[in-house]
Amino acid sequence: MEIENASLADVDEILRLYDLARIYQQERFPVLWPYFESSLIEQEINEKRQWKMVTNNDIACIWATTKSDPLIWEERNANPSVYIHRIATNPVFRGGNLVVEIVAWAKKYAAENGLQYVRLDTVGENEKLIAYYQKCGFTFLGLFTLKNTEGLPQHYHNADVSLFELKVG
Repeated sequence: MEIENASLADVDEILRLYDLARIYQQERFPVLWPYFESSLIEQEINEKRQWKMVTNNDIACIWATTKSDPLIWEERNANPSVYIHRIATNPVFRGGNLVVEIVAWAKKYAAENGLQYVRLDTVGENEKLIAYYQKCGFTFLGLFTLKNTEGLPQHYHNADVSLFELKVG
C-alpha cells in the first residue's frame, strides 16, 4: 500500500467513500458525519491536506490532516501536532487495520515536520472505536465538551468529543 496526497481527479471517489462511511455510521452509531461539499475536498487537496492509501490502483482509505485545530483541542493546540480527520475506509478494505498504517505514516510525517503529537478526535463515546484507537497506540484523553463549536461541522454541535493523542519520538 502507498500513501500519497489525493488529486483533484480523486474528488468523486473521495465523496463516494464519505457517503459510504455515512451509511456505515447510520447503521452503527448515533452521530453521523454531515455531507461534505466538493469545494471542501478540493481545498484540502490544493493545500495538500487530503490523503489517500492506494493498493492496486484502488483507494483503500482516505483522510484529511491539519497542523492546527484550536476549536477542538483548545489550549492543547499550542503543542505542535498533526491532526487527523475523517478517516473513511473503502468497504472492500474494511477490517484490514488500515488505521495502523495511517498511524505509522503519521508518526513519520510528524517527525519529519518537527511535530510532537499525532492527534485525532471522534464525536461521542464510542467504546469500540475508543478501544480500537488505543490498540493503534493512541492515548485516550477522555470525553470533552467543546466550549465553542462555531465554524465546526454540525455533528460537533451539542455533542461531547473523545480526544486521542500519540506522542512522537
